[in-house]
Amino acid sequence: MNPIKEHINNQSNTTAFKSYPIHFKPILKERIWGGNKLQSLGKELSKDNIGESWEISMIDTDVNIVTNGIYKEKSLAELINLYPNEILGSKVYQKYGKQFPLLFKFLDAKTDLSIQLHPNDELAKKRHNSFGKTEMWYVMQADENSRIILGFKNESSPEEYLDHLKNKTLPSVLQEYYVKKGDVFFIETGTIHAIGGGILLAEIQQTSDITYRVYDWDRVDDNGNERELHVDLALDAIDYHKKDPKIEYVKQEDQSVKLVDCPYFTTNIISLASTYKISKNSDCFLVYICTEGNAQLIVNNTSFEIKQGETVLIPAQLTSFALSGNATLLEVFINKL
Repeated sequence: MNPIKEHINNQSNTTAFKSYPIHFKPILKERIWGGNKLQSLGKELSKDNIGESWEISMIDTDVNIVTNGIYKEKSLAELINLYPNEILGSKVYQKYGKQFPLLFKFLDAKTDLSIQLHPNDELAKKRHNSFGKTEMWYVMQADENSRIILGFKNESSPEEYLDHLKNKTLPSVLQEYYVKKGDVFFIETGTIHAIGGGILLAEIQQTSDITYRVYDWDRVDDNGNERELHVDLALDAIDYHKKDPKIEYVKQEDQSVKLVDCPYFTTNIISLASTYKISKNSDCFLVYICTEGNAQLIVNNTSFEIKQGETVLIPAQLTSFALSGNATLLEVFINKL
């Protein structure tokens, strides 16, 4: 059921919870391929190799802390434990329990990421007691001639893949896409992929940190060590079929345009030029990622700012509000519940 619809009055047992747009302190991650472009999104960097900003996460010890309102200094895990229905939504809580099912990041690839893939739900559950990792990318900035790798150029096989891996020619059979700001890609589990150097993007994914790295461009760290590869684990996790992962869309002012609609998340893009009103049910939370400009979220005549590079969680219980300003926003929720 699509939560962007007429308000359904389902707010029993919610009197103790105060609904407002929740901001979190980002969790910054050093990466061998990271750079300093996240500064352009307002992130305070202490080093020049910060590759990831985890915006909303409940993975293991990487749990974000609230930075605004009456729940300031509480963690996302604490809030969900106290108010699962109010924050997650009744249907999300029923399906996922007290687990936030999505992970939101910004990534800055100064140099190429490793060629990698993610297992599906079945393999991830069996091997790692984890969700799989279906994800999508929204390109926020790209240097000239920046590219990503996504899938095989043609139908492939384990034998062909292993042969190219052995001969260090794997990139020659993989599909490259040169990218620009606003490009969108949907990466199903099993799709072999890599983000190329010079790209800043927003990533929306299942709550999982399981990655099988299969080729790392023969690079080493400061101590001369290569990063661990997962060739054997990857062999039966790879989807050897040719994919068409690029999402084509046309922006429309002050309207929500669908980018991705999969079992794990739905993502729309809103090109905000004036005001956009939201009325929804309480089945599911909403998340807004501001990729450009500035917007105001207006709740009962109270205004909350969201700036470029910020990600905000709208608790499921908050069912009516408006967006105003001049901004590009990604709107994310779970539709298939």
